[in-house]
Amino acid sequence: MTLMPKFAANLSMLFTELPFMERFAAARAAGFDAVEYLFPYAYPKQALAAALRDNGLTQVLHNLPAGDWEAGERGIACHPGREAEFREGLARAIGYATALDCKQLNCLAGKLPASVAREDAHATLVANLRHAAAALKQAGIRLLIEPINHYDIPGFFLTHTDEALAIADEVGSDNLFVQYDIYHAQRMEGELAATLTKHLGRIGHIQLADNPGRHEPGTGEINYRWLLRHIDAIGYTGTIGCEYKPQTTTAAGLGWRSALTT
Repeated sequence: MTLMPKFAANLSMLFTELPFMERFAAARAAGFDAVEYLFPYAYPKQALAAALRDNGLTQVLHNLPAGDWEAGERGIACHPGREAEFREGLARAIGYATALDCKQLNCLAGKLPASVAREDAHATLVANLRHAAAALKQAGIRLLIEPINHYDIPGFFLTHTDEALAIADEVGSDNLFVQYDIYHAQRMEGELAATLTKHLGRIGHIQLADNPGRHEPGTGEINYRWLLRHIDAIGYTGTIGCEYKPQTTTAAGLGWRSALTT
Protein backbone atom coordinates (compact mmCIF):
# COMPACT_ATOMS: atom_id res chain seq x y z
CA MET A 1 0.00 0.00 0.00
CA THR A 2 1.33 3.42 -0.95
CA LEU A 3 0.00 6.41 0.95
CA MET A 4 -0.34 9.79 -0.68
CA PRO A 5 -0.12 12.19 2.27
CA LYS A 6 0.37 15.86 1.58
CA PHE A 7 3.43 16.97 3.53
CA ALA A 8 4.39 20.62 4.06
CA ALA A 9 7.98 21.62 4.77
CA ASN A 10 8.22 23.78 7.87
CA LEU A 11 10.80 26.33 6.75
CA SER A 12 11.48 27.46 10.32
CA MET A 13 12.86 23.99 11.08
CA LEU A 14 14.01 22.55 7.74
CA PHE A 15 16.75 23.79 5.39
CA THR A 16 17.99 26.11 8.14
CA GLU A 17 21.51 26.02 6.69
CA LEU A 18 20.14 28.35 4.00
CA PRO A 19 18.97 31.96 4.23
CA PHE A 20 15.23 31.97 4.76
CA MET A 21 14.24 33.17 1.29
CA GLU A 22 16.31 30.38 -0.31
CA ARG A 23 14.45 27.67 1.60
CA PHE A 24 11.42 27.83 -0.72
CA ALA A 25 13.44 26.60 -3.69
CA ALA A 26 15.11 23.97 -1.50
CA ALA A 27 11.71 22.68 -0.39
CA ARG A 28 10.54 22.43 -3.99
CA ALA A 29 13.74 20.66 -5.03
CA ALA A 30 13.22 18.18 -2.19
CA GLY A 31 9.77 17.27 -3.51
CA PHE A 32 7.51 19.37 -1.29
CA ASP A 33 4.64 21.28 -2.87
CA ALA A 34 3.54 23.05 0.32
CA VAL A 35 5.26 25.02 3.07
CA GLU A 36 4.56 26.47 6.48
CA TYR A 37 6.66 28.45 8.95
CA LEU A 38 6.37 30.40 12.16
CA PHE A 39 6.14 34.01 10.98
CA PRO A 40 6.25 35.92 7.69
CA TYR A 41 6.45 39.41 9.14
CA ALA A 42 10.17 40.06 8.68
CA TYR A 43 9.79 39.86 4.90
CA PRO A 44 7.75 41.85 2.36
CA LYS A 45 4.50 40.20 1.31
CA GLN A 46 5.44 40.58 -2.35
CA ALA A 47 8.76 38.75 -1.91
CA LEU A 48 7.13 35.84 -0.11
CA ALA A 49 4.32 35.60 -2.65
CA ALA A 50 6.89 35.56 -5.46
CA ALA A 51 8.89 32.80 -3.75
CA LEU A 52 5.75 30.70 -3.48
CA ARG A 53 4.68 31.37 -7.04
CA ASP A 54 8.12 30.86 -8.60
CA ASN A 55 8.52 27.50 -6.89
CA GLY A 56 4.98 26.22 -7.35
CA LEU A 57 4.35 26.07 -3.61
CA THR A 58 1.23 26.50 -1.50
CA GLN A 59 1.45 28.29 1.84
CA VAL A 60 -0.66 26.25 4.27
CA LEU A 61 0.02 27.92 7.61
CA HIS A 62 1.73 30.63 9.60
CA ASN A 63 1.18 32.05 13.08
CA LEU A 64 -0.36 35.26 14.32
CA PRO A 65 2.22 37.67 15.77
CA ALA A 66 3.27 36.22 19.11
CA GLY A 67 4.81 39.07 21.09
CA ASP A 68 8.56 39.45 21.62
CA TRP A 69 9.81 36.07 20.41
CA GLU A 70 13.49 36.87 21.00
CA ALA A 71 12.70 37.75 24.62
CA GLY A 72 11.00 34.39 25.12
CA GLU A 73 7.36 35.29 24.59
CA ARG A 74 5.35 32.57 22.88
CA GLY A 75 2.07 34.34 22.19
CA ILE A 76 0.03 37.05 23.89
CA ALA A 77 -3.53 35.83 23.39
CA CYS A 78 -3.93 34.99 27.08
CA HIS A 79 -2.27 38.20 28.34
CA PRO A 80 -4.72 40.66 29.95
CA GLY A 81 -3.98 44.26 29.01
CA ARG A 82 -2.55 43.42 25.58
CA GLU A 83 -5.82 43.05 23.70
CA ALA A 84 -5.12 46.05 21.46
CA GLU A 85 -1.73 44.61 20.51
CA PHE A 86 -3.39 41.27 19.76
CA ARG A 87 -5.92 42.91 17.44
CA GLU A 88 -3.24 44.90 15.65
CA GLY A 89 -1.32 41.69 15.10
CA LEU A 90 -4.43 39.96 13.87
CA ALA A 91 -4.99 42.64 11.22
CA ARG A 92 -1.37 42.33 10.13
CA ALA A 93 -1.67 38.54 9.92
CA ILE A 94 -4.79 38.79 7.77
CA GLY A 95 -2.94 41.09 5.39
CA TYR A 96 -0.11 38.60 4.99
CA ALA A 97 -2.33 35.54 4.77
CA THR A 98 -4.44 37.22 2.09
CA ALA A 99 -1.38 38.15 0.05
CA LEU A 100 0.03 34.62 0.38
CA ASP A 101 -3.31 32.86 -0.19
CA CYS A 102 -2.80 31.12 3.16
CA LYS A 103 -6.10 29.68 4.40
CA GLN A 104 -5.14 28.91 8.01
CA LEU A 105 -3.59 30.95 10.82
CA ASN A 106 -2.43 29.52 14.13
CA CYS A 107 -2.85 31.47 17.37
CA LEU A 108 -0.27 30.69 20.05
CA ALA A 109 -2.00 31.17 23.40
CA GLY A 110 1.20 32.21 25.19
CA LYS A 111 2.64 31.55 28.62
CA LEU A 112 0.62 32.35 31.71
CA PRO A 113 1.92 35.79 32.75
CA ALA A 114 3.40 36.19 36.20
CA SER A 115 0.94 37.56 38.77
CA VAL A 116 -2.05 36.88 36.49
CA ALA A 117 -4.73 34.51 37.76
CA ARG A 118 -5.37 31.60 35.43
CA GLU A 119 -9.07 32.42 35.24
CA ASP A 120 -8.27 35.97 34.06
CA ALA A 121 -5.89 34.65 31.40
CA HIS A 122 -8.54 32.17 30.35
CA ALA A 123 -11.17 34.87 29.95
CA THR A 124 -8.75 37.01 27.92
CA LEU A 125 -7.90 34.09 25.64
CA VAL A 126 -11.55 33.27 25.00
CA ALA A 127 -12.39 36.89 24.20
CA ASN A 128 -9.41 37.25 21.86
CA LEU A 129 -10.21 33.99 20.08
CA ARG A 130 -13.85 34.98 19.69
CA HIS A 131 -12.80 38.23 18.00
CA ALA A 132 -10.15 36.53 15.85
CA ALA A 133 -12.40 33.70 14.72
CA ALA A 134 -15.03 36.16 13.52
CA ALA A 135 -12.52 38.42 11.75
CA LEU A 136 -10.83 35.49 10.05
CA LYS A 137 -14.12 33.94 8.98
CA GLN A 138 -14.97 37.18 7.21
CA ALA A 139 -11.59 36.96 5.44
CA GLY A 140 -12.10 33.32 4.47
CA ILE A 141 -9.32 32.05 6.77
CA ARG A 142 -9.55 29.37 9.46
CA LEU A 143 -8.28 30.00 12.99
CA LEU A 144 -6.30 27.30 14.79
CA ILE A 145 -5.16 26.90 18.40
CA GLU A 146 -2.34 24.57 19.36
CA PRO A 147 -1.65 22.70 22.60
CA ILE A 148 2.12 22.66 23.29
CA ASN A 149 3.96 20.46 25.77
CA HIS A 150 5.16 22.08 28.98
CA TYR A 151 8.59 20.45 28.80
CA ASP A 152 9.66 22.44 25.75
CA ILE A 153 7.81 25.62 26.76
CA PRO A 154 7.33 25.72 30.55
CA GLY A 155 4.31 27.75 31.56
CA PHE A 156 2.54 27.53 28.20
CA PHE A 157 -1.14 28.12 28.84
CA LEU A 158 -2.61 25.43 26.60
CA THR A 159 -1.11 21.93 26.86
CA HIS A 160 -3.79 19.29 26.19
CA THR A 161 -6.21 18.54 23.37
CA ASP A 162 -9.18 18.44 25.72
CA GLU A 163 -8.30 21.93 26.98
CA ALA A 164 -8.20 23.27 23.44
CA LEU A 165 -11.54 21.68 22.61
CA ALA A 166 -13.16 23.06 25.77
CA ILE A 167 -11.91 26.55 24.95
CA ALA A 168 -13.22 26.19 21.39
CA ASP A 169 -16.61 25.19 22.81
CA GLU A 170 -16.60 28.29 24.98
CA VAL A 171 -15.64 30.52 22.07
CA GLY A 172 -18.57 29.06 20.16
CA SER A 173 -17.30 29.65 16.63
CA ASP A 174 -17.49 27.26 13.70
CA ASN A 175 -14.25 28.84 12.46
CA LEU A 176 -12.00 27.67 15.29
CA PHE A 177 -10.10 24.39 15.00
CA VAL A 178 -7.32 22.52 16.79
CA GLN A 179 -3.82 22.28 15.38
CA TYR A 180 -2.81 18.78 16.44
CA ASP A 181 0.95 18.45 16.76
CA ILE A 182 1.74 14.75 17.17
CA TYR A 183 5.02 15.44 18.98
CA HIS A 184 3.46 17.71 21.59
CA ALA A 185 0.52 15.35 22.03
CA GLN A 186 2.80 12.35 22.53
CA ARG A 187 4.70 14.13 25.28
CA MET A 188 1.59 15.34 27.12
CA GLU A 189 -1.07 12.69 26.65
CA GLY A 190 -0.34 9.87 24.19
CA GLU A 191 -3.48 8.21 22.80
CA LEU A 192 -2.60 9.58 19.37
CA ALA A 193 -4.77 7.33 17.21
CA ALA A 194 -7.80 7.47 19.50
CA THR A 195 -7.64 11.26 19.81
CA LEU A 196 -7.24 11.79 16.08
CA THR A 197 -10.17 9.47 15.37
CA LYS A 198 -12.47 10.98 17.97
CA HIS A 199 -11.82 14.62 17.11
CA LEU A 200 -10.91 14.53 13.41
CA GLY A 201 -13.76 16.87 12.49
CA ARG A 202 -12.35 19.52 14.82
CA ILE A 203 -8.70 19.16 13.82
CA GLY A 204 -7.78 21.69 11.15
CA HIS A 205 -4.10 20.83 10.75
CA ILE A 206 -1.64 18.13 11.81
CA GLN A 207 2.09 18.48 12.41
CA LEU A 208 4.66 15.79 13.08
CA ALA A 209 8.01 15.08 14.71
CA ASP A 210 9.27 12.05 16.59
CA ASN A 211 10.00 11.76 20.29
CA PRO A 212 12.48 12.02 21.96
CA GLY A 213 14.47 14.76 20.30
CA ARG A 214 11.81 16.22 18.01
CA HIS A 215 13.61 14.70 15.04
CA GLU A 216 12.22 13.21 11.81
CA PRO A 217 9.73 10.32 11.88
CA GLY A 218 11.39 6.96 12.36
CA THR A 219 14.02 8.22 14.80
CA GLY A 220 12.06 7.73 18.01
CA GLU A 221 9.27 5.92 19.82
CA ILE A 222 6.28 6.84 17.64
CA ASN A 223 5.24 4.15 15.14
CA TYR A 224 4.84 6.53 12.25
CA ARG A 225 4.54 3.79 9.66
CA TRP A 226 1.34 2.65 11.40
CA LEU A 227 0.13 6.11 12.44
CA LEU A 228 0.35 7.63 8.97
CA ARG A 229 -1.78 4.77 7.64
CA HIS A 230 -4.27 5.37 10.42
CA ILE A 231 -4.48 9.09 9.59
CA ASP A 232 -5.11 8.14 5.97
CA ALA A 233 -7.72 5.53 6.91
CA ILE A 234 -9.82 7.86 9.08
CA GLY A 235 -10.12 10.30 6.18
CA TYR A 236 -7.83 13.21 6.98
CA THR A 237 -7.48 15.20 3.78
CA GLY A 238 -5.40 18.14 5.00
CA THR A 239 -1.67 18.74 4.95
CA ILE A 240 0.76 17.34 7.52
CA GLY A 241 3.38 19.88 8.52
CA CYS A 242 6.92 18.57 8.96
CA GLU A 243 7.92 20.57 12.03
CA TYR A 244 10.95 18.65 13.19
CA LYS A 245 14.65 19.23 13.82
CA PRO A 246 16.71 17.10 11.41
CA GLN A 247 19.18 14.82 13.19
CA THR A 248 21.87 15.87 10.71
CA THR A 249 20.82 17.78 7.60
CA THR A 250 17.36 18.13 6.11
CA ALA A 251 18.34 16.38 2.88
CA ALA A 252 19.98 13.46 4.68
CA GLY A 253 16.88 12.80 6.73
CA LEU A 254 14.18 12.98 4.06
CA GLY A 255 14.23 9.27 3.31
CA TRP A 256 11.56 8.76 5.95
CA ARG A 257 8.89 9.95 3.51
CA SER A 258 9.24 7.00 1.14
CA ALA A 259 10.27 4.53 3.83
CA LEU A 260 7.17 5.14 5.92
CA THR A 261 4.55 5.68 3.20
CA THR A 262 5.23 2.67 0.93
